[in-house]
Amino acid sequence: MQLDHIHISLTNQTLVGYCDGLPVCCYGVSTALNGAGEQEGSGCTPRGAHRVRARIGDGQPLGAVFIGRRPTGEVWSQALAEQFPKRDWILTRILWLCGEQVGFNRGGQVDSQRRYIYLHGTGDDQPMGEPLSHGCIRLRNADMLELFERTPVGCSVQIDAH
Repeated sequence: MQLDHIHISLTNQTLVGYCDGLPVCCYGVSTALNGAGEQEGSGCTPRGAHRVRARIGDGQPLGAVFIGRRPTGEVWSQALAEQFPKRDWILTRILWLCGEQVGFNRGGQVDSQRRYIYLHGTGDDQPMGEPLSHGCIRLRNADMLELFERTPVGCSVQIDAH
């Protein structure tokens, strides 16, 4: 069942996927440590209406490592994480978001797409339900894989404080 809408709650640290107005999936997430905000360089998660601009990583293994939206050929492991402790791990799949509200999350210094705001998998050692990202929405790798399979390009995404 393909999703037609995704709602992300910054307060609850949850993502709910909808099909024809009915909730069909729910995942714990981790949004920005710096809270909500749209400004470039803020390290915040942007709010408001978005859509999925691109789906990246189809066919890659669970835990595949991405840098610059390209797979590195690595697969995340605790040993790899210890080897590169400063990496912001973007794993498994990427759903790249584009803001829909000109002047709020689209264009100028508040452009979600140019800020590279994604939904993506993260290391197994990272907690969910706790804001810790640099602005993106992180999910468990298995959840990201399931979400990716259900989410078409163009799917609407609403990110709210509630």
